[in-house]
Amino acid sequence: MSEEIRSNPHAESPPIPTPKGGDREFPCSRCGAKLVFKPGTDSLHCQYCGHENPIAGGGADAGASENGVAASTEVVEEIDFERTLAELSAGEGAAEALVVHCDSCGATQTLASNVTSQSCAFCGTPIVAQAVSERFLKPRSLLPFEVDAEKARSLFAGWLRSRWFAPGKLKDFANLDGGLSGVYVPYWTYDCATTCRYTGERGDDYFETQMVRATVNGKTVMRPQQVRKTRWRPVSGVVRNRFDDVLVPASKTLPPAHLEKIADFDTRELVVYADEYLAGFRAEAYSVGLKEGFADAQARMRPTIEATIRQDIGGDHQRIGTTYITYSGVTFKHILVPVWVSAYRYAGKAYRFLVNARTGELSGDRPYSAAKITLLVLGVLAAIAVIVLVANSR
Repeated sequence: MSEEIRSNPHAESPPIPTPKGGDREFPCSRCGAKLVFKPGTDSLHCQYCGHENPIAGGGADAGASENGVAASTEVVEEIDFERTLAELSAGEGAAEALVVHCDSCGATQTLASNVTSQSCAFCGTPIVAQAVSERFLKPRSLLPFEVDAEKARSLFAGWLRSRWFAPGKLKDFANLDGGLSGVYVPYWTYDCATTCRYTGERGDDYFETQMVRATVNGKTVMRPQQVRKTRWRPVSGVVRNRFDDVLVPASKTLPPAHLEKIADFDTRELVVYADEYLAGFRAEAYSVGLKEGFADAQARMRPTIEATIRQDIGGDHQRIGTTYITYSGVTFKHILVPVWVSAYRYAGKAYRFLVNARTGELSGDRPYSAAKITLLVLGVLAAIAVIVLVANSR
């Protein structure tokens, strides 16, 4: 197919432009001030008068909304994979958005039409660049923020204090008061059924009695001993698996190891996409295309398929030879998941820290104190020296 379309959900409120290209804002129904989404709720919060403005169709309140406005009756749906690839190849099914690229970390973010510069939500670098128009698939569902900034800050501070070998002044460089950004990270989810034809070998253990040399009372004698051996025979078969919501990150910006560590996102809690959920937050454009993402999903399915093959082979040991896997009924969702990101610099080097804004799970990088490590090594060597001296004296 042709080059894959790069996604760009949104950046400022609202990150995704309306069909006419305008940027939406959400005024407070009481005072008219600009609203932001309040994590852990289905409401937009007014920072001026404190009024809570419910999101129509949000969460458990679906079916009713304030001022008698009908709530959305949409549901989170799977999208046909092959049909979408065909539409994208034909230049259909995509929308336009203005995006900027961070030269420091490579993140792709949307830029509101009335904004000429902003700080990168992923590394903190100021971005002053001309936005370019790119085509993207619009997300249709998301997981709203559950953990608020105060809680994320507290988790971050606790994490810093627990780093034994971190420099003592690290927390001064982390800028806890302003160093956290709430970001929606793009993901793909894939559903499919797999059929795998395989060949391999089954190993069944058996025991043989062999005479082996042994020393008894200082003499060498021959004694019987049971020896385990394995009898192998060729096998072949067909196994089937069904996969639901295989999660694949559509971002190349955040460190994969850290993103995998916090990627416990429960897709059963997805809600239908609404601009209101992004009010006050940023969103990254996807840099992993739909087709590329499915290749990643296939790799994630592989261990489960191999485990099913081993179970089908049976026996005490299994060897998998050839496999031929077909995928059918492939569907996908383009979703956004919430992450708190801290980007700080220490001794001229950038470090990142991530918090799953649904569960509070965290992961991050940090510098190490050479002085503390040296003191530990010297302490261990001193302890060993004392033990040796005591042992020799005895």
